[in-house]
Amino acid sequence: MTAIVAHRGLHRDLRENTLEAFDAARAVGADGVEFDVRRTVNGELVVHHDPRVGSLVIAEHAASELASYVPSLAAALEATAGLLVNVEVKNLQERDEPTYDQSGDFARSVIAAVAASASRSEIIYSSFDLATCIVLAESSRPVGWLLDVTDDPRASLERAARAGLAGVNPYVGIVDADLVTRAHALGLAVNVWTVNAPTDLAAMFALGVDVVITDDPETAIAVRDQSAAANESRRTGDGGKTS
Repeated sequence: MTAIVAHRGLHRDLRENTLEAFDAARAVGADGVEFDVRRTVNGELVVHHDPRVGSLVIAEHAASELASYVPSLAAALEATAGLLVNVEVKNLQERDEPTYDQSGDFARSVIAAVAASASRSEIIYSSFDLATCIVLAESSRPVGWLLDVTDDPRASLERAARAGLAGVNPYVGIVDADLVTRAHALGLAVNVWTVNAPTDLAAMFALGVDVVITDDPETAIAVRDQSAAANESRRTGDGGKTS
């Protein structure tokens, strides 16, 4: 069954990437949570999507200088214990990103922190940066390469498989039946982001993707239940026919 992962927690009425948002995602029945990890100036690991918290660049400040709602990676792992947790490592070569770690030290520090946490969660690492994904694959945890809207999905499947990754995390707009079939044939999981519209959710469940990452886990659960009920009805209906 396709797993439902709350994108940055349940943040409809709460601040995203916070302990409260993670607790809320668990409360509504999400199978897991996705969150973003960044590194502070002195190597502390914190959970936040953007490179800045307010006017402060995370990479140039200590965790103690950031807003109190920004959790440490350790606190986020504790809050999501027992869930499926997609840990996205924010290491990007982009103009609006103040730092990029080429050494792999950032990714390895995340691996070490997860190992030290004794997390009871099922961890999936992800990153848009393939080099970072390859470092993350040094761990015993599965890694999904995040594919952007403009990426060639089929070429990316071959690269992910050659790199020894466990999956790809494509944008919902580039996912179709052929992509899912090819990925699964290569032994790659398909973890799709960000799937919010009921029609898109139903399509992804019908395609049999491994994970949907969504801002609306409650709707996703309802659509998955409806899809499962419809499938069961068809199966028992066919099974009940006599010749």
